[in-house]
Amino acid sequence: MLQKHIEDIQSGIKAGRYGNEASVSQGIVLRLLQALGWPTYDTQVVCPEYSLEGRRVDYALCHPASKPIAFIEVKQIGQSAGAERQLFEYAFHIGVPLAILTDGQEWNFFLPAEQGDYTERRVYKLDIVEREISESVARLDRYLSYAQVSSGQAIAAAREDYKNISRNRQMFSSLPEAWSKLVSEEDDLLLELLADKVESLCGFKPDLDTVAKFLREKVSLNSGGIQERERPIQFTKPAAAPASIEPRPQRQTIASEHPVGFTLEGKFHPCRNGREVLVGVFEALSVRDASFLERFASRPKHGRTRRYLARSPAELYPGRPDLAAEHFSKLKSGWFVGTNVSRAQIERIAEMACEVARLRFGRELTVNVGE
Repeated sequence: MLQKHIEDIQSGIKAGRYGNEASVSQGIVLRLLQALGWPTYDTQVVCPEYSLEGRRVDYALCHPASKPIAFIEVKQIGQSAGAERQLFEYAFHIGVPLAILTDGQEWNFFLPAEQGDYTERRVYKLDIVEREISESVARLDRYLSYAQVSSGQAIAAAREDYKNISRNRQMFSSLPEAWSKLVSEEDDLLLELLADKVESLCGFKPDLDTVAKFLREKVSLNSGGIQERERPIQFTKPAAAPASIEPRPQRQTIASEHPVGFTLEGKFHPCRNGREVLVGVFEALSVRDASFLERFASRPKHGRTRRYLARSPAELYPGRPDLAAEHFSKLKSGWFVGTNVSRAQIERIAEMACEVARLRFGRELTVNVGE
C-alpha cells in the first residue's frame, strides 16, 4: 500500500504537480502519514499549524493526544535548505525528540537533543525520487509509522542509528591521527608489511630501518590522502672566486661525539650498531639482575605481533618462519632476542627494559643506536 503511494508521488513530482508548499503538504505529507497509519482526520493526533508562543510548526504528531512527540516542517520542493534552525527552535522549545524537515521529495530526520551541528544531528536523509522504493518504504516505516512512533520504537531506532553514524564519524576523523602515530612510532607491523610488499615486488627485502626512513622522509598525510613529501627547492649560490683562506679545522662528527653504545649506571658500553646495543642492554641487565629476563619475557605485550625476548626464535615471530630463521641473537643465558627491529624500536625496547629493571630511562640507562 505504502509502495503504491510512493510510486504515485514520484510520478507527480516528476510531472510538476506539487508547485507550492500547500500542495506538498496536502498531496504528499498528509497522504504518506495516512498510509503510515496516522489518523490524519484527528487534529489532536495530527495537529496542523501547531502553535508555539506566536510561532507555528506545520504539523505536530502527538501521542498521547495533544502531546507532541514529533514535528514536521513542510517546504516547497527544492526550498528546504536552511530551514533546520527554525525547526530545531520549535523542537527545543518543548523537548520534542524527533524533528522532520521535508519538501515532499527529500525527508530529513533529526534528533534535536543530540550533539553536533544540524547535519550531525540528522539521522537520515531520504530522497523518495532517487532512492529505491523498498528503501523509501523501509525508512518511512522505521521513523514515521504511527505504530512505531506511538510505541517509542521509532525514537529508539533513530537514536541507535544516530549512535552508529556518530561512531563512524569519530572513527573516520581519528584515521589521520592513527596513521600519523603508526608512522611516527614506527609500528613494527606496518614496517613488516611494507618490507614484505617490497620483497614481493622486486625480490629484495629492505631492512626495517630503511622502511622507517622512507616513511619519515617521504610520506605525509593531508586532507587529500597519503602523499610523498615535496623536497624543498634548494638554491645553490654561484661558486666564489678562490681566495687564500686558512683552512678551518675539521669539525668533529656527531658519531664521534656520541658513539654508538649504551651507558648503564654511569658505565659506557661501546657497540658497533643498534642491534648490538639491543643485545648488550639485555645482557647487561641480566647480569645486574638474574630475574630480569624472565620478568621481561612475562610481560603480556611486547610488539603488536611479536615478542622481543623468548625461549626460541619461533616464539619471537609467531607465524613468520622466514623471520625466525635469521633475525635473532642468542644471549649467553640461552634466551633469544629478536633483531628485526628499527632504531626507534630499539629505543622503545630499551625503555621497556628500564620499566622491568626499575631504572630511569634516559638517566640510569641511555642508548645511542646511531644514525
